[in-house]
Amino acid sequence: MNAAPFSSLSTGHQRLQALVGAWRGEEEVAATQWTDAGMATAEVLAQPEFGGLFVVQRYRQRRDGTVSFGAHNVFGFDQQNGHVTMHQFDSMGFVPASPATGTWNEKELVLERSSPRGAARVTYGFDDTDTYRMQLQFKPAGSDAWQDMVSGLYRRVSPSSINGF
Repeated sequence: MNAAPFSSLSTGHQRLQALVGAWRGEEEVAATQWTDAGMATAEVLAQPEFGGLFVVQRYRQRRDGTVSFGAHNVFGFDQQNGHVTMHQFDSMGFVPASPATGTWNEKELVLERSSPRGAARVTYGFDDTDTYRMQLQFKPAGSDAWQDMVSGLYRRVSPSSINGF
């Protein structure tokens, strides 16, 4: 089965390709019920699948030289509803009842997802084709206030410099 070339993708699918690549980042982790505050590094490897219809992203965070968190994200574009979707499976083990959904606002992608624990919002801001910023926030169930969880700056690197994926 031949995959369609990226140029034949919808505009929404083409925008997902901004995530594709090997990235390394420095992160600031806020104190939460799940972890202590501090600094971390992250490696992200994102590849197009099925001719670019989806982007599969593997994320690994390290703190003090040890892998402290990992995630496997699958991004897609729901043409019927005009939303980007993100299914996330991570080392916390929570099974998502539904994907995060969101839209692009110029160079920024904002996705939100709710669960019985509360709501999560992740924002990807693209400074240019080789740099992006990510901010993850959480709003506990019954609260109106968003809490910072992780924020980082990621730069494109050679895929061969990402080890262990």
